[in-house]
Amino acid sequence: MNIFQRIKKILLALMMILAALIFLVSPADAALLTIIVILALGLAAKGIKDIIFYFRMARHMVGGKLILFQGVLVLDFALLTLSFYNIPKIFMLLYLAGVHAFSGVVEILRAMEARRTVDGPWKLKFAHGVVNIALAAVCMIFISNISIAVLIYSAGLVYSAGVMIFDSFRRTSFVLIE
Repeated sequence: MNIFQRIKKILLALMMILAALIFLVSPADAALLTIIVILALGLAAKGIKDIIFYFRMARHMVGGKLILFQGVLVLDFALLTLSFYNIPKIFMLLYLAGVHAFSGVVEILRAMEARRTVDGPWKLKFAHGVVNIALAAVCMIFISNISIAVLIYSAGLVYSAGVMIFDSFRRTSFVLIE
């Protein structure tokens, strides 16, 4: 990771902490709708980025169509997330808990793969996945209280930002083939 990527990662983490603080001081209903919009915009940006990457480079790669399918799927999830703007709040909370649980499972699977293949830092990824699953479970327990769910989501956002900051200061290993 070069210095520009480290700075970009730290700035993104600081923006996540600022967003969590804004969610904590705003009313719970407005914070929940803002979380949904930010999540939809982030998913849309990722989907469009993957689709553009496919047309610029990945179509010439082995397995490049998977990147196109991933981009289209993520863009569809962005549109689905944005459609939750007018439905009851409990369904929004169920969706956010599902997103946390899914990202936790994916993070744990990535950590297990890193443990098998590389002697890298897999414990932090594993802990991040476990915390995401725990946040989803706690959010499901307090699903009837929107303000507690927003508080839990904000805490998860701060934790993820802390992991990003910690990860940006970690030394990366380079493989040198002579």
